Amino acid sequence: MRATLIPVVLVLAAACICAKEEPPALQLEVPTETRSRFAALDDVRLLANGLLQLGQSLREFVQKTKGQINDIFQKLNIFDRSFYQLSVLASEIKEEEEELKKTTVVLKANNEEIRGLSEEISSKMDSILQEKSRLQEKVEGLEEKLRSLSHGLVTSEQVAEINGLRGVIHSQEQSIGELLKAVREQSDQLNHQRSKIKILEEKLTANALAQDTMERIPEIFNAEAPTLTPYLTPSSTDSARTMNLPPDCSELFNRGERVSGVYAIKPNGSEPFMVFCDMSKDHGATVIQRRRDGSVNFDQTWETYENGFGDFHGEFWLGLRKIHSLACQGNSVLHIQLEDWKQDKRFIEYRFHLDGPRNNYTIHLTHLSGNLPDSMSNHTGMMFSTKDRDNSNHQDSNCAHQQAGGWWFNTCGDANLNGRYFHMRPKWRSERRRGIQWKLGRKGSYSLKFTQISVRPVASPSIASSSFEPSVFL
Repeated sequence: MRATLIPVVLVLAAACICAKEEPPALQLEVPTETRSRFAALDDVRLLANGLLQLGQSLREFVQKTKGQINDIFQKLNIFDRSFYQLSVLASEIKEEEEELKKTTVVLKANNEEIRGLSEEISSKMDSILQEKSRLQEKVEGLEEKLRSLSHGLVTSEQVAEINGLRGVIHSQEQSIGELLKAVREQSDQLNHQRSKIKILEEKLTANALAQDTMERIPEIFNAEAPTLTPYLTPSSTDSARTMNLPPDCSELFNRGERVSGVYAIKPNGSEPFMVFCDMSKDHGATVIQRRRDGSVNFDQTWETYENGFGDFHGEFWLGLRKIHSLACQGNSVLHIQLEDWKQDKRFIEYRFHLDGPRNNYTIHLTHLSGNLPDSMSNHTGMMFSTKDRDNSNHQDSNCAHQQAGGWWFNTCGDANLNGRYFHMRPKWRSERRRGIQWKLGRKGSYSLKFTQISVRPVASPSIASSSFEPSVFL
């Protein structure tokens, strides 16, 4: 019994010992349970700020990516429309070219046939002339016989022979007259056919040029315009020569210069720079813009329009800064010359002033003379606009971006001489509005072939309207 109790007692004793030793173990675990399960406030704030900044960055990145994707889709849509229009125009040009080639082949065949007839008629005419000369010799011989027999009697046989010869000669003269008339008609037909062939050849050349231009349109529209010569620095010209530079092309004309070309000028209060002077009239004019072949893309940025771009010997825009320095000399006349695709030329003149860069080069115009409708009356008092700086009064769209060129737009207005250059009339009205246009009343706008804008002092003689052919643009 004792033997069995001893193990039980030992177990109870061990349990008591363990029970007594448990409190210290609990005391060691208390600190771990009383420690805070939350991070420090500074750590929470630091983590929250980091998360906010990360969220803001992600939001900005998403918005920027969306804008870039939308811009890419817009450009792709524009490119698809332009490519479709170009393909349609190219197919039409090819069809017209094939028809013109067929017509040219027919006309050339007709020309060869007419040439053969003309040669045959010429040979017949030569034989008739020879026969006529022989008859004239016979008549002269008979006249000699008549003179020898003038003192004697003329027999009836001789009289009949003479009358017969006279009848033959008369009939031969009538035949010769008819042949000459036929030859003249054949010659007229030949000239008419040649003129037709020449017109067709010109059309073929024009179509080939137009097709080549249409193929180069994406390159021209996407190309950066060449920069014009900037202001001349003191290192490029000596001070004495700079002091002697004229303020504009009109003064060069007064000094005796009569050849149109590129010259250096120095307007009052400005650095010297190069310009193109038009000396073709009875005065000198400083050209600030010219369009003639579509070789330069005029859909440029604000900075490019300020500094000027293009080629003085081709198409160019002088630059708003330089135009402003010319206008600041006071009493300036703005001369605008336009030419359509039928070689009809017209012009208009304004009293002209241009504000500086602080006012975004606001233009002020007063109509003076000319045989063009005043389409700039809606633009006076307007600031200059480009595709990257819209200063127009149109709230719903950017006129410079919509009409593809910098100008003094109001609500996209009645005139834009810096639009796209079209060799062929676009089918769509929206595309036509992007061209070089000048509104002509009820007839609407018309894409022009040639434009030139120049500035001269008001004291210079005016250009008489007789120097331009009176015409109506179609």
